[in-house]
Amino acid sequence: MAIALVDYGAGNLTSVIKGFHTVGAELRTIVDVNDLEGAEAIVIPGVGHFSTTAALGPDWHAAVREMVGHGIPLLGICVGLQWLFEGSEEAPDMPGFGLMPGRCFRLSGNVKVPHVGWNTLGAGRRRSRLLEGLPPDASAYFTHSYAGPVGADTVAITEHGVPFAAAVERDLVFGVQFHPEKSGPTGLRMLENFLRVVQGGR
Repeated sequence: MAIALVDYGAGNLTSVIKGFHTVGAELRTIVDVNDLEGAEAIVIPGVGHFSTTAALGPDWHAAVREMVGHGIPLLGICVGLQWLFEGSEEAPDMPGFGLMPGRCFRLSGNVKVPHVGWNTLGAGRRRSRLLEGLPPDASAYFTHSYAGPVGADTVAITEHGVPFAAAVERDLVFGVQFHPEKSGPTGLRMLENFLRVVQGGR
């Protein structure tokens, strides 16, 4: 199975590869947009500043959009989820992929930022192929200062000072603000669920 892991310089590749390997999937790391050809799924990882997504320029936008349009599943992790939105306050002049409406914002309130550690996915949970089989009190591991807004595509809401989109899902496009590869059995179940979608259990 050809799952393309996009290396655009935003890190956490090793842990993502290890997580997918644990659930029986092999990832092919790519750095050139032309290497997307033949991929059965795309994974956009990322940690750090939204500006790193500048490497995913118009050619990437066009290629990924075309593949999604042809039914290729896409998973964004952490900054990869933020990239799915129209943009972010963290890099105001840089456009996101724009598939999800709204802009990512800095977490606020009487809380420590960045938000680092375990938090629940229980609030606002909706029926989701990505979250299938997870208990209501499921928790995941977060590390971020910015987050996507809650909207029609949000399937899980987490609160840290303010509510934000912990997971989004639209057709075959999925995104998680947390790190499933570092979230123990909960995260591995999500990777298994994504793999099931890739294999045709849609």
